[in-house]
Amino acid sequence: MNNNEYYFNKLERYVAGGSSTGSKKARLIPEEPMVIERGKGCRVYDANGREFIDFRNSLGPVTLGYSHPEVNEDIIRQLEKGIVYGHPGVLEAEAAEKLCGIIPCAEKVRFLKTGGEAVAACIKLARAFTGRKRIVQIGYNGWLNTLGSGARVNPREKAEGIPKGIADELSMLHHNVEWNDVSTIRELFDAYQNEIAALVVAADYEEMEKGREFYPFLREICTKNKTVLVFDEIVTGFRIALGGVSEYFGVTPDLAVYAKGIANGMPLSVFGGKCEIMDEINRGASISSTYGGEQLSLAAALKVIEIYERDDVIGYLMEQGRSLWDQINAMFRKKGIGLEFKGMGPCPRLVQKRNAEPDITDRFLRKVFASGISLYTVSYINHSHRKNDIEETIQKLGIAMDSM
Repeated sequence: MNNNEYYFNKLERYVAGGSSTGSKKARLIPEEPMVIERGKGCRVYDANGREFIDFRNSLGPVTLGYSHPEVNEDIIRQLEKGIVYGHPGVLEAEAAEKLCGIIPCAEKVRFLKTGGEAVAACIKLARAFTGRKRIVQIGYNGWLNTLGSGARVNPREKAEGIPKGIADELSMLHHNVEWNDVSTIRELFDAYQNEIAALVVAADYEEMEKGREFYPFLREICTKNKTVLVFDEIVTGFRIALGGVSEYFGVTPDLAVYAKGIANGMPLSVFGGKCEIMDEINRGASISSTYGGEQLSLAAALKVIEIYERDDVIGYLMEQGRSLWDQINAMFRKKGIGLEFKGMGPCPRLVQKRNAEPDITDRFLRKVFASGISLYTVSYINHSHRKNDIEETIQKLGIAMDSM
């Protein structure tokens, strides 16, 4: 038994589902790495020592690169002062002020650890603020919010009917709608006038540009119906723009959630918005977490923001991402492979074209893993992917495609 198999078997034995993050469990064995031992820059290494140029980036949080030296230095500096205290830390105040200047809707913010729980917090605040119960959800907003019939139980999978483990009475209050489905949203607001507390929207990866018309429509209908508009910026924040789709498309929600990318892999989420809504926390809508103001993650976030503003990280992710995926798509077309990376440069989705072979995606990914590249159905470029890494990626992907 090699090292990968040893740890994979241990995960299968002791971790429910084989991984604490469902989407991280290896499927395409033996080509796919079963476990990762370490990461540096844009590369990761499995327990057998195999090296991969990585475009998974922990499913999105790593935007500057693994083990980034400047971020590490600030984490270590704070570690010597303490991790979490019995009162708010200095960095909680500093990070909150900084983020209120970055997040377009944020007059006040609050910190948690994951994006899903922060969306759940926004739903609670919206219900408290409006006195209403119903929620409209667009896209995948985290496992805590997979409540309505047909909800996405993960980014790639929908529940058949009410998700397992959800009470019928709760599920009836949550309505799942597809991205850019204007007619269904109009029907819901017509059917449930003065009942919808919040509309929560996460952008669609492959059709994100449609947000140019869709987001203004959502803003208009929510304002008209006095419904709280919540932007799920878990992926898009610190990737499409520092302020996410709100900044990119110029539409301001009432509340917003940021998580992946905000601290280069340290566990941190932030939700914020208008004072009148956020202050519901002081009026009985309690949202509290012992680790909400944990100082190591806040130190990382402050350094990440500094680097983003200094080095134009967003511009780099946009330009290099667009160039890389355009080159790969040209190779797909030239070699007659029915796949395409579709969407914006920082986070496109790997799409299987109509009439393509049913197993083409898995066949391609197996060859890719075998060549020393780690991709996913949504792949991310990070700031550590340099020219030589991109060139090596293109060369290895060409070989992988030829072997198909």
